[in-house]
Amino acid sequence: MGILSTLLLTPLLGILILAIMPGGNTSQIRFTANIFATVAFLFSCWLVVDYNQLYGEIQYYEQFIYNPNFNSAFALGVDGLSLPMVVLASLLTLIALLASFSIVHNVKSYYISVLLLELGMLGVFLSQDWSLFYIFWELTLIPLFILIARWGGVRRSVASINFVLYTMGGSIFMLISLMAISQYMPEHGGTLMADMTEAAKKMPRDEQLWVLLGFLIGFGVKMPVFPLHGWLPLAHVEAPSPVSILLSGILLKMGAYGLIRVVVMLPEATLIMQPYLVFIALFGMIYGGVLAWRQSDLKAMVAYSSVSHMGLVLLGIATLNLTGLTGAVLQMTAHGLVAGAMFLLVGLLYERTHTRNILDYSSLVQVMPRFALFMTITLFAAMGLPGTVGFVAELHTVIGGYQQWGNLMLFLGLSILISAAYAMRTVGMLFTGPVKPQMRDIEDLKLYELTAAIILVAAIVLLGLWPTPLIDLSVATIAQMNDIISQSIQ
Repeated sequence: MGILSTLLLTPLLGILILAIMPGGNTSQIRFTANIFATVAFLFSCWLVVDYNQLYGEIQYYEQFIYNPNFNSAFALGVDGLSLPMVVLASLLTLIALLASFSIVHNVKSYYISVLLLELGMLGVFLSQDWSLFYIFWELTLIPLFILIARWGGVRRSVASINFVLYTMGGSIFMLISLMAISQYMPEHGGTLMADMTEAAKKMPRDEQLWVLLGFLIGFGVKMPVFPLHGWLPLAHVEAPSPVSILLSGILLKMGAYGLIRVVVMLPEATLIMQPYLVFIALFGMIYGGVLAWRQSDLKAMVAYSSVSHMGLVLLGIATLNLTGLTGAVLQMTAHGLVAGAMFLLVGLLYERTHTRNILDYSSLVQVMPRFALFMTITLFAAMGLPGTVGFVAELHTVIGGYQQWGNLMLFLGLSILISAAYAMRTVGMLFTGPVKPQMRDIEDLKLYELTAAIILVAAIVLLGLWPTPLIDLSVATIAQMNDIISQSIQ
């Protein structure tokens, strides 16, 4: 058994062990789930250490034919695009479990659902077969629906159904596009990603456009991009805070990851769609930023900021050049860390005060100095302050966008200014002014909460000051993808 199969089976083994444990033993259930999440994270770290950064092709490839009639394979592999996402998925799962001590009812089913969600997320990023990718993609719907519907807020039923309907609707378009490409595969050709990429080149140009449109809808719902974002704010607000960490930190990146794979598969159609993509990206960035700035609910603010930041990812993808694609991949990682940290801290604050209204707070720096430090750094990272990983990602996207469209990047600058506006507003509202009477006795971060916050904020700052390891991890794969795109559109 290879390292990738072992990594994928780790959360599955955790699920099986939790399933046979008595439900009343809460502390043992928490400990077991955290152990398996830690082991999965360590496996992903070992992959990073052993990964050959100079080689852009798929590494650690494993394949097992599970459907001889259709030649569908259980094919796993990682490259410079998927490996950062694998590490991010395992890290944020561990962080989410550390932040889950507030879950006190149906604890066993909660932890099983989180590990099942991790299994689905890892499967999406490790899959090298489109049919396997689709199976894991759909698998993530089940635990996320359960997590929102059972442990969410007052409107959890509406939020969970909204999420499932939007995502399943998008998945249908993605499935139709995959089936359209499969018509150009040789008989019993299978659905391996590499083979499907070759088959897509045989398609007529007009068919490629329709197929790309189907993928854009399918992956655009998950990212989400404007105007397919309707499910996101409600889902974020109603989901338990640990689930929001995974939803924003990883689930949205699944859409961006899939879209990058598709752009490499259909570069000519992407070039034709490029003006529309850049419009959607820039409009979404400004639209998401303005709505985030207008929110008084902290979780709603972070949710709309995610729409803005994922627009930045779409912009990087739409550039179809090396710098822009690098910026998109860096932004996926940066936003995962920043949004994960923000939802972690907002969730911990809500547990103590039972309000998310920013108007209810003031001068928390006197009451919760540790919380104030980590929240301020995270908000600065969200606005792309130099010295944080958000700045590195945005700089690459700005340069790539300027190479492609020139002065049109003024709109990107406007969206960054809006991000700075709501970040500074939040810092001012939370940490300045007189201490309100109801906020005098709030407990600061506990040890396990502090551990989770330190891990994320340290990654945000260290990768901002020293981004070379993160860039080197992906550069060979992105360069190879850029070469494929360039050769196809010349």
